[in-house]
Amino acid sequence: MNMNAGSWVSRNKWIFAAIGIPVLLGAWWAFRPEKLFINQKVNEAAPAALSSEPEALYTGRLEGKVHQTSGRATIYKTSDGKMYLRLSDFTTSNGPDVHVLLAKAEDKTLVQEIVKGNLDSVELGTLKGNQGDQNYDLPAAADLNQYQAVVIYCERFHAIFGVAKLEKF
Repeated sequence: MNMNAGSWVSRNKWIFAAIGIPVLLGAWWAFRPEKLFINQKVNEAAPAALSSEPEALYTGRLEGKVHQTSGRATIYKTSDGKMYLRLSDFTTSNGPDVHVLLAKAEDKTLVQEIVKGNLDSVELGTLKGNQGDQNYDLPAAADLNQYQAVVIYCERFHAIFGVAKLEKF
């Protein structure tokens, strides 16, 4: 009986390989384990205004949730009226599909680590790097009276890496 089991496995090893390899590749794509060991450093300069320094409107400290996250999130307004978010002294874990969002500060889901359902937010873009200073343009439609929290959010796993509640500067 032992020989039959061994010969059955050896006869069907190509079937195991044909199924196993796509499953392993799919698991790698979903979890991206190499990102646990690779840091992406960014060091963007603050956007320069031609006539004057940008005005700081809101600021807050990032606090980690699922992953240790730290740094300062500040929203600036340039002399021509454009607004942008600057993450400074920023660090978090790397991960797949991580985004920077503006969310409602009073949203109860921000105290959780995993978001069940949709997060009411404004997308600012994909995280440029998990370490360093970086800038994100705010859409003109972003209402800072309504959205006063910066969220580092993994869309693939609905995980909040970190949150900064913004206060007037």
